[in-house]
Amino acid sequence: MGQSLYSKVFDRHCVERLPSGQHQIFIGLHLIHEVTSPQAFAMIREQGLSVPFPELTFATVDHIIPTAAMQRKRPLMDSQAEEMLQHIEKNTRDFGIRFFSPDAGEQGIVHVIGPERGLTQPGMTIACGDSHTSTHGAFGTLAFGIGTSQVADALATQTLAMSRLKVRRINFTGSLQRGVYAKDVALAYIHHLGVNGGVGFAYEFGGAIIDRMTMEERMTVCNMSIEGGARCGYVNPDQTTFDYLNGRECSPKGAAWESALADWKSIASDADAQYDDVVEIKGEEIEPYVTWGITPAQSVGVGQPLPIVNTFPVGDRLVVQEAYEYMSFAEGQSIIGTPIDVVFIGSCTNGRLSDLREAAKFLHGKKVAAGVRALVVPGSQSIATQAEAEGLDKIYSAAGFEWRNAGCSMCLAMNPDQLKGREICASTSNRNFKGRQGSPTGRTLLMSPAMAAVAAVEGRVTDVRQHPVFSAQ
Repeated sequence: MGQSLYSKVFDRHCVERLPSGQHQIFIGLHLIHEVTSPQAFAMIREQGLSVPFPELTFATVDHIIPTAAMQRKRPLMDSQAEEMLQHIEKNTRDFGIRFFSPDAGEQGIVHVIGPERGLTQPGMTIACGDSHTSTHGAFGTLAFGIGTSQVADALATQTLAMSRLKVRRINFTGSLQRGVYAKDVALAYIHHLGVNGGVGFAYEFGGAIIDRMTMEERMTVCNMSIEGGARCGYVNPDQTTFDYLNGRECSPKGAAWESALADWKSIASDADAQYDDVVEIKGEEIEPYVTWGITPAQSVGVGQPLPIVNTFPVGDRLVVQEAYEYMSFAEGQSIIGTPIDVVFIGSCTNGRLSDLREAAKFLHGKKVAAGVRALVVPGSQSIATQAEAEGLDKIYSAAGFEWRNAGCSMCLAMNPDQLKGREICASTSNRNFKGRQGSPTGRTLLMSPAMAAVAAVEGRVTDVRQHPVFSAQ
């Protein structure tokens, strides 16, 4: 009987079986940022511990750093943010950990810089004190978001205690319509399986649609695994993976590259691998998705009416009703035409160069609608540099967007980029929880970068498939 990638990678990193029944797993790559690492380093210092493998840990600042140029001057205006930044600078210096700093032009969202630097490689186990670490699964890794105490464990021992997961294979068959993107694929499987559907599972994404995706698209799909309740999500490595990694700063070179390739190919799931569950989703049935509620599963194809409360299982109806009341939507109404106050293009879900390029296609010669505030935030300083070299910043600025510096920005609003009052935001981020974008009453509609760009111009939710960009093709 064949093995899945999950089983192969889990087994090769298993140090021992613990008395609790869990497994002690060696972590091949540990990524840290300024929010969850200060307390972890404090724990290590208090216990007189060291970091035995500093070369396996890499750091950046992303959550709290302002994205407006005038606000990035040190010391930061927010004293707590400045303190966090000082902590990670000192901790990485004291323990010999590489820090991708803003001053060096290396800073970016932690789940963006790992892949772009070639740190994220097939067959790895990866941990980070951030929910969306599953992003790295796009490369054929087992990548886990962890809590602060586990960050300390990883720093001090380079291991974590984990239980073995079940594996669900999700096959995306057929092809996607024009105007349907990786973000819609992610929202589709969460819509189909629910926010708790993946509890106890690792998701293996495959099928013709995944096979044709670029690495950046696969990262978007894996990024939102946690929103479906899965502990991690991954795609088997293939030639697309290898081509992406070849020549990157931290990728193997020369003979080491050839050796790595052979190993990476071997860890892909076997053709006869057995899964605990298999789900099929037809690509032709996926529309551009928009969330209407307060969880990523509360979404609808843009051409469909909002769902009727009584069509949900009895146990789900209270949260559905809560969502309608919070969002001021009504069952049966159309999401199309919903007025937008703010547009945010960015985040570890959709702040990569291909996302910025795609959204820009819908802004040539256009202007952001009156009264709409629009931000575009590259996922890293490197992406910003590349985008500016291509003139994307000029397209956005001419349309009325604010071209910002790299950071998490309005995804979770632990920085000055926040909603105000009851504003509605068309967002390319990953969560639409109550208060997620800074205002306790703010409302978030998740969608693809293309959908967000069109919403900015129209001032309301619009079906991107009707845009002239597609009719001209």
